[in-house]
Amino acid sequence: MASNVTAGSSIRCKAAVCRAAGEALVIEEVEVAPPKAWEVRVKIVCTSLCHTDVTFWRMKDFPGVYPRIFGHEAFGVVESVGEHVEEFKAGDTVVLVLLSDCYDCVDCNSPRSNICSLFPFQVAPGMPRDPTASRFSDAMGRPIHHFVNVSSFAEYTVVDVANLVKVDPAMPPEKACLLSCGVSTGVGATWKVAGVEQGSTVAVFGLGAVGLAVVEGARLRGAGKIIGVDVNPDKFELGKKFGLTDFVNPNDIGERSISEVIIEMTGGGADYCFECIGLASLMQSAYESSRKGWGKTIILGVEMHGQPLCIGSHSVLYGKCIMGSLLGGIKPKTDIPILAKKYLDKDLHLDSFITHEVVFQDINKAFELMNQGSGLRCIIWMDK
Repeated sequence: MASNVTAGSSIRCKAAVCRAAGEALVIEEVEVAPPKAWEVRVKIVCTSLCHTDVTFWRMKDFPGVYPRIFGHEAFGVVESVGEHVEEFKAGDTVVLVLLSDCYDCVDCNSPRSNICSLFPFQVAPGMPRDPTASRFSDAMGRPIHHFVNVSSFAEYTVVDVANLVKVDPAMPPEKACLLSCGVSTGVGATWKVAGVEQGSTVAVFGLGAVGLAVVEGARLRGAGKIIGVDVNPDKFELGKKFGLTDFVNPNDIGERSISEVIIEMTGGGADYCFECIGLASLMQSAYESSRKGWGKTIILGVEMHGQPLCIGSHSVLYGKCIMGSLLGGIKPKTDIPILAKKYLDKDLHLDSFITHEVVFQDINKAFELMNQGSGLRCIIWMDK
């Protein structure tokens, strides 16, 4: 147990609370309860806005519940720990992750999965070990709901020990923050899910933060040709910073399909295709763009309209496969420290992902930038 002055007591602090779907967040004073068994209370240093936050912020029906504290990409410092917590102590520098890594279940102990079966991923409003419980309350004592096990849009938050990863204190906070979700998802997909090989061909559909992280991962894996597909022509120059070698703008190919163009560019189809937007039609195009015999299509985007993905059974017979992943197949406690070391060793490029920075009081500006499609990641500093 931590021995600092706040350990074991509730903390009053500021949080950005969403009280209704799509409404601007309100900076309020909230009370954060002390951590219970297997829980850790963290002082958030910085957080960033991910498209997943925006998606659920817009939801009027369940799992959209309010009031709620969003945010799940974050870096912080452990303030205190609850009973049975031995992995962390006060003062540890950590990143918070939405996907649990419990060390105990068959999935967490297997190299074949990163989806914890003890605490399966869900958008529950409470804690992993008690989905109905909240560690947040407002000025009137009413509970405020959690979001994907993290809720980082607060000066302090409480997370389960399974959703916390210790990182090297040499990591700059804003760079470590990126490893919580988006960058790890993209880089991990090339490494843990696809297994991209030296000299292979890769096509990335959608060059947002996750798509560009796929490009970065493909570069690290030694891909020979990395093709970006996006309707924004500016993404080609931006993508070159991460390793993009070629670019296809669907608006510039006339009557030809995206798959026809990519099959021609690769001499038969890309070895690996990644869909990073969340459109069933684009998932179909990615699959059609992959090479017969061994082509892999990895789905990283969540279909934004709830549409099914339909693949003709005839094409499956040719040996192509399609697969999805959560957090890019990354096992948080094992793999995020590896990515942090790659950054410190100057192998992993993180700096160019940060295009905006705001102070906590201006958190709604981050939402405006995301809705405008401006930039990649906006870092939100809690005390700067």
